[in-house]
Amino acid sequence: MELPIDHFRLLGVSPTTDLQALLHTLQQRIDRAPDQGFTQDTLLAREELLRASADLLSDASRRQAYESDLTALAGSEQSVMPALDVPTSKDVGGLLLLLEAGQAFDCFEIACRALQPPQAPALGSTREADLTLLAGLACLAAAADLHQQRRYEAAAQTLQRGQQLLQRMGQLPAIRQQLSDELDNLRPYRVLDLLSRNLTAQAERAEGLALLEELVARRGGLEGFGDPSMGPEEFQAFFKQIRAFLTVQEQVDLFSRWAPTSAAADFLASTALTASGFAQRKPERIAAARQRLEASGQEGVQPLLACQHLLLGQVEQARAAFEQGATPDLKRWADQQSPDPLAQLCAYCRDWLARDVLPGYRDLEADPDLEAYFADRDVQTYVEQHDRPPAPAVTGSILPWGVAVDSGSPAETTTQPLTPVNDDDGDWDGDGWNPGAWLETMRSNWRWPQLERPSRSTATAAAVGAGVVLVAIASVMRPLPPTPTPLPVEASKPTAPPAPAPAPATLPLRAEAPSEAQVQALLEAWLDAKASILAGKNSRIPLEVLARPSQVDRLEAERDSDQARGETQTISTAITSMAIDEQGANRIAATVNLRYADQRLNAKGDPQGEPTKLELRNRYVFGRDGGIWRLVSFQKAP
Repeated sequence: MELPIDHFRLLGVSPTTDLQALLHTLQQRIDRAPDQGFTQDTLLAREELLRASADLLSDASRRQAYESDLTALAGSEQSVMPALDVPTSKDVGGLLLLLEAGQAFDCFEIACRALQPPQAPALGSTREADLTLLAGLACLAAAADLHQQRRYEAAAQTLQRGQQLLQRMGQLPAIRQQLSDELDNLRPYRVLDLLSRNLTAQAERAEGLALLEELVARRGGLEGFGDPSMGPEEFQAFFKQIRAFLTVQEQVDLFSRWAPTSAAADFLASTALTASGFAQRKPERIAAARQRLEASGQEGVQPLLACQHLLLGQVEQARAAFEQGATPDLKRWADQQSPDPLAQLCAYCRDWLARDVLPGYRDLEADPDLEAYFADRDVQTYVEQHDRPPAPAVTGSILPWGVAVDSGSPAETTTQPLTPVNDDDGDWDGDGWNPGAWLETMRSNWRWPQLERPSRSTATAAAVGAGVVLVAIASVMRPLPPTPTPLPVEASKPTAPPAPAPAPATLPLRAEAPSEAQVQALLEAWLDAKASILAGKNSRIPLEVLARPSQVDRLEAERDSDQARGETQTISTAITSMAIDEQGANRIAATVNLRYADQRLNAKGDPQGEPTKLELRNRYVFGRDGGIWRLVSFQKAP
């Protein structure tokens, strides 16, 4: 039998080990023989092979010749690995040394072959017992190595082969149970591994979905407790990662199947249908989502039903549902957006789409642009053809899976987005998810779906009178200019900050069809303003002429967070290339390559940590409202 190992690794020494250290290692290896239950014959063969390697490496001339052979093999153009020819009488001992040398997968493969007919040892012999024990131990070690390498599906397949072998041999029930336990523990990793594959890998993804359904079934549903190996918090963190790898249709199908026994799944199915309908301009899907949410009898969802009614063009039903279901905090927030009820509803709907509906799908990329949605011909046709009476109201404040609902307070947000958020100046909060990293986020605050509080959006909308549905909705899509929120003044600087300098002649950007250079100038002005704000200074250009309120609020929130820690950021960005992908009357999308660097500073102005330098590729979306082009959103470009 040939073993894929050389004398140095078999003995456990390096080519630079001197004679005294080599002999010391030999004695240690002999004195510390494995105690997993191998027979004396195997342990004796192991010792003889160790002594043979030590004898060769202790002889200066033989060692020099052997090292020359290894060097020649390493320099060969062919892919040749060193190997040792072990007598058949000592092959089990050699395999044991191979396992000890860390080559578990090689040991497992050779042991499996040795146990297959026609070379299989006699049934019940000591050789058969030792080979079976070796195969079981090597299988566990090989799977652990593959797990460490994040090759989860390969680890699972190795464990399955080991199970089949030991079942056929009818031996080692304790190790068989270990293999089964390890395979069960791998299930979440396998799901993540398989679902993270390319969408063209249909067979692998189908297997991942099947494993996910088995995992949920074993728990007794999304909210179940039937899996002692994964508690509720761990499973929720795991499921948070899973959603980012599922397409919107996969989520619709999965959640619809789980809905009969899971209120959370029923809610998620409605959300996925809404996301699909909005992004693909298919109102009939939103209608199905609304019907599902109404039929569920869940409490506290009236504001969401109002949003779905609005997206279906059912303005009166939407206003009535919002009025009935909105909490006092939500109504106060809405009043800050506009004095007009329809404009308030549109602001809430945009916020809901951006925060809770559109994120979290592998194949979905859409902006919460209501004007573009209602400008779509298919949407207009649907609205014109479906004029339905108001739906019955559902009130309450507690969702049935035990999560308290706060559908209105703009003061704070308790849950986090399901996907990494890319800060357009380069602060990428997630650089691509790693299937093995989900354990590190097990204790996150994410919980099953609940009504999110609206963000600090200060977007307002023009008041409109009653009239044709589409005309009314299109009217409130044009926000009034927001009132900028001043930055807090530090105690050490009691004087008020100076007023922003007048904007350059090119800004605000009012051209009906701006050129690429004008769009780039707008983006550069926003990036410069953002760098000034995060450095604790004032922007020379009013932020409201550069970006929509959602972006301004997000920037101010980041500055507030830095200020609470006594920190500032020194940021440098340079646009290296820009290409406009889409350009319409009210929407422009561009792919931009950026060179980005930043450094955090403490209150004394001293650097905190290492500086960051990145080459970024982002996609920016600009919208035109009130005759002015502003930044609407951004994300990492493919």
